[in-house]
Order: sequence, then C-alpha cells, then structure tokens
Amino acid sequence: MNRVTQGEQRVERDYVGEVTIPSDKLYGVNTVRGVDNLTVSSLNVAHYTEFRNAFAQVKWAAALANRDNAVVTTEQCEAIVKACQEVIEGRFDSSLVVDLMEGSGGTSTNMNFNEVIANRAQQVMGHAAGSYEVLHPNDHVNRSQSTNDVYPAALKIATYGMLGPLINEVTQLASLFENKAADFADVLHLGRTCLQDAQPMRLGQVFCGYASLTKRLAEELSAVREKLRALPLGGTAIGTGFGAPAGYRAAVYAHLSDITGVDYVAPANPFDAMQNMDVFSRVSAELRTCAVSLAKIASDLTVLSSGPVGGLGELKLPEAQAGSSIMPGKVNPVLPMAIIQLSFAVVGNDVAVAQAVQYGQLEINHFEPVVASRVFDSIALLKNGIERFAEKCVAGIEANVERNEQHLLDSMAVATALVPKIGYSQVSKLARQSVAEGRPLVSILEESGLLSRQEAVAAIHKASCPVFEA
Repeated sequence: MNRVTQGEQRVERDYVGEVTIPSDKLYGVNTVRGVDNLTVSSLNVAHYTEFRNAFAQVKWAAALANRDNAVVTTEQCEAIVKACQEVIEGRFDSSLVVDLMEGSGGTSTNMNFNEVIANRAQQVMGHAAGSYEVLHPNDHVNRSQSTNDVYPAALKIATYGMLGPLINEVTQLASLFENKAADFADVLHLGRTCLQDAQPMRLGQVFCGYASLTKRLAEELSAVREKLRALPLGGTAIGTGFGAPAGYRAAVYAHLSDITGVDYVAPANPFDAMQNMDVFSRVSAELRTCAVSLAKIASDLTVLSSGPVGGLGELKLPEAQAGSSIMPGKVNPVLPMAIIQLSFAVVGNDVAVAQAVQYGQLEINHFEPVVASRVFDSIALLKNGIERFAEKCVAGIEANVERNEQHLLDSMAVATALVPKIGYSQVSKLARQSVAEGRPLVSILEESGLLSRQEAVAAIHKASCPVFEA
C-alpha cells in the first residue's frame, strides 16, 4: 500500500521495495525505477515538446474512447483529459524525467506519463497524489492500451509534427535558390567536371539546379511524412487488441483526429504495425538524403567562394564572423561548413535507426527509444541548420561577375561555343595554339581578326541555354 504523507515527501512501493518521492513531483515508483536503472543520456522524455504532446494526446484520446465504451467513468475521463491538457501546456515537465534513450522498450516512458497524468487527475478529483484511490496509472490512464501500441503511436505523431516545420524550411531554401538563379541568369560561368574546366554556362543555371534539388527534397519529405499517419493504436500488446473493448479502436482514432487535426488511421494489418518499424527507415533515409544533398551544395558554395585571391572567388558569401584567432581579416564559410558537419551526424543517426529497425524481435520492436532519439535529433539538426544557412548565407550570396567571366574566357571551355561561329577545324587549330602558347583562346581569336572579344562573349551567351529552359 502506498503511503501519502503530509510535508515534503510521499512513499510509494512496488515488488522491489519502497521509494521516496518529493511531494511536488507527480511521477511514481515506476518512473523512479526507470530513472535509476536507465538514465544514459542528457535528454528526458519532455525535451522534445512534440513527443511530450503526442503522448498526452494519445492518453487524452484513449480516455475519451474508454468513456465512450463505459470502461472509465465520465468523471475519471474528464480528470484525465484535464491532466493531459496541462501536460501539453508544459506544466509538469519537471516530473517527466525518464531518459529519452531508456532501454525498457518504452515501458518506463509510458509509465512516466501514466503516473504524472494519474496523479494530476487524482488532484483534480480532490485526492492526494500517490494514493490512486479513485484513479490508477494502469487501470485507468493506461486502460485499453499497452506500451507496445502507445509508444510507437506517439513516436509517429511526434515525428509527423516535427517534419512539418522542417519541410517549410527546405521549401523556403528552394525559393531562395530560385531567386538567386534569376539574379545570376546572365552571369557567364565556367562549368566544371571532375574539378576541371568543362563548358560555358551561366551561374544562374548552377543555382537553378540547386533549387530543383532542394524542392525535390521537400517533396520527398512530404511524401514520407504521410506514411506516418497509420498508427498501431488499438493493437494493445501484440496486435490482437486483447484488453480493449470492441468499440475502442474506432473511437480512439476518431477522438485523436479531433484532438490533433490530423486524420490518423488504423493500420491495414495490426500485426505488421506492431512487428515492424520500416517506416522509420524510410523517414530516416529521407532525412539522410536531405542532409547529404544540402551538404553537396554547401561544398560547392565553399569551393566557388574560395580565396578570394588564391581560390576561385566567383561567389561572395556573407561575412558571418571572424575566421581565425591568429590570422587577422580571415573569413571562413562557416555556414556551409556547419551544414556539411551536421550531415555527418544525420548519416550516423540513420545508421543507428537502420540497426534498431533490423533488430526488432518477434511481435514488437523494443528499440523504439533509440529511433525516437536519433530521428528527433536529425530533424532538429536539419531544421535549425537550414534555417541559419538560408538566412545567414544563401540569402546574401553575391556573384563576382568579372571573376566568373574572366575564368571562362581564359579557359579552353569556350571552344565548343565558338564552333558554330567559325567552324570546328578553325577552332581546333586555334585551340592547339592556345595550349602551346599558354594564352587564352579568346585573345588569339581577337589577334587573328576572326572574332572580337565582344563577339566571342556574344557567341558564348548564345550557346548557353536559358536558365529555366525545360
């Protein structure tokens, strides 16, 4: 029997023994065991508000569905709902103390929420926390549920919610690249392959490629996000629904959709939904693809802005901060560097998710906490990184028009563009002369009287396709 004491502490017990809990905390003995045994990281289950809120929303919907099916009273339901709403307001974060990476397969997390909600509901009903006289964490807050269907449901709801702002950031970044493509539409640029001079193009064409890629990244993230709407709720422990009344499953989805504003649905097969987490492999893979794709762009910007004297110097990135503690005046491309660095972390997170998905066993996957931790981390890194990259770097990129044109006209890459004007044989002869003498082809053309510099530039412009031509 639990002992509720006046003053600063209360005592609860389980089959292991008694624990003492501060009277201002709403967790119970199961939470204490989870904290004592399984704290391994610096983040708790309230760290990501979307995850905290998702758990409370599931408990809220479950209470309403249980009331509809007459397995909890209206008074109990209303108290649970109020407690859930207050959890979402962040009032009890100091009592949500289980480690996000806890290793109990989610049971400690689920019980932390059950106990906090039950104790607050007890208070709402006029009873002391810890007594569980009229409302119990397992019998009422967790009624018709199991950790095995609640945890993955909350994980999906939280991930769905977190992906929305990330997709918005990626979409806005695509718009910035489109703007830059238009700004640089007429800037001649030396296209390179394998870091060697290749063909003439326009700088705007480089950025329209970036815009197209980034837009596609947003579209793929949106597509995989939709796969998260199928939840395993109602499957209880292994998918059979054992322990839940017949009308519970339909009711809980209806209430959850009303609460969240998202049309969450039951899975096509409840046993598949309990056994497998392949959707998170897909989500994590898209996060990885987003990270490494943007890192490629960031690497390009670093190369194109290199120098400014000893490198290419074709782009001017905004000067964000001093680049050296010893070299005065040095400015580094810190925003692109940050994007590249976070991509390493997201790739590592994806490996962890793949391992967790692979090692689920039999009827459930009990490695969901590491999936939650790594997926949430990837989303947060990308959202925060892209927001700063867009605002502090991409929005302020400028082109060094003269440097771009100089590099192109000094290279052999102009040869292809001049063939329609003076013929292949003549261009080949002059190109060999250019290589032998180490002089720009355009200068030799001008000296020979075949083509002025202005005519050569015009021919190169004509040979370059419009920026947005299909």
